[in-house]
Amino acid sequence: MKKFYKAMIHRTMFVSICFFALLLVSCGNTKTTNTVLNINGVRSLEAIHIESKYNDKDQVLMVMPVNNMKEASVYGPTTPISFTGQMTAYKANCVGCTGKVSCPPRQDVRNGNIYFQDPTYGTIRILAADPAIPCGTIVQITNVSFSADPIVGIVLDRGSAIKGNIMDFLVAEVDSTDTVGRQRDVHYEVIRWGW
Repeated sequence: MKKFYKAMIHRTMFVSICFFALLLVSCGNTKTTNTVLNINGVRSLEAIHIESKYNDKDQVLMVMPVNNMKEASVYGPTTPISFTGQMTAYKANCVGCTGKVSCPPRQDVRNGNIYFQDPTYGTIRILAADPAIPCGTIVQITNVSFSADPIVGIVLDRGSAIKGNIMDFLVAEVDSTDTVGRQRDVHYEVIRWGW
């Protein structure tokens, strides 16, 4: 009989502890609502930070300007960065090009597909960049003559002439690279560092 009472006391204590733990968790659980904003046609939590930077006078998101790719590779993985550089254009059939971008998923761009479908940012342009900027990096581009609106692009390619603060903008075979030409004082802001 003693064993029975002892077992009942242990079982009752265990059930009581579980009940109070659940009660404590449920009392502390408050419902919060995250507002998601739209950037480039995609609603995402990352867009909140970008939108707050441009719409909030306090500039919640601080962006560190860097002067070269060495600084970019040091600060980029942990801090939003920006830099000023140049932009050129290239086509899938350029000299030395294979028709596929060099970064995974090695998308074939010979069919005129100059866009990439990113799960967060939607349909964005393909860029070639210095190897210091990792594949999958999302960049917002401003201060170009061919677009008044910011352009969102993804680094999916490399190029032998693409070194330092320069990016190459993939254009369709039917388009002229002269539309882009060589843009100077282009502002690049890294929104996401790599995949």
